[in-house]
Amino acid sequence: MKIKVLLFFVSAIALASCVDIPDFSDTPKIFYNGIDQYTETDEKGIMREKVIITIDFEDGNGDLGASPEEYSSPIFKKPYGNWGNYELVTVRKIAPGKWQESILSEDSIKWLPILKPDGKPGPIKGKLDLNTSFAKGNSTIPVTLKFKVRIRDRALNVSNQIETDSVIVPGYPL
Repeated sequence: MKIKVLLFFVSAIALASCVDIPDFSDTPKIFYNGIDQYTETDEKGIMREKVIITIDFEDGNGDLGASPEEYSSPIFKKPYGNWGNYELVTVRKIAPGKWQESILSEDSIKWLPILKPDGKPGPIKGKLDLNTSFAKGNSTIPVTLKFKVRIRDRALNVSNQIETDSVIVPGYPL
């Protein structure tokens, strides 16, 4: 019986030592995964085009995200300046080969939830869905957009910036 227990522990230790811990940078890195959209009608009958941008991320110390209590505190938000912990830049096609960048008011300060709730430092990777939407109205026209995205961690390290494919959504004439 003692030999079986000993063999179990030796096997468990051997298997545990085979797990490679990723060696990611403490500065987050993101990769474009895809963009999707669908039309939704809210309880007031307003139609909105929902856009979901999916990115893959990796971070060496796992310090991504903030709680609602944190990002509602002016003291916590102050070092983040004019954007939260992810930045969504809207890039609108204004003529063939010409694009105009802006940050929409509803996208000006965006926050990711805490991605590692146990708070222990260590590498993490995964997928994030970032959302925005565009109301359809009587005076909207189809516009072509793409997006640029960056994220930053609690130490204010800023990731690389990715650019999405383009989508057509309702918008207002320039």
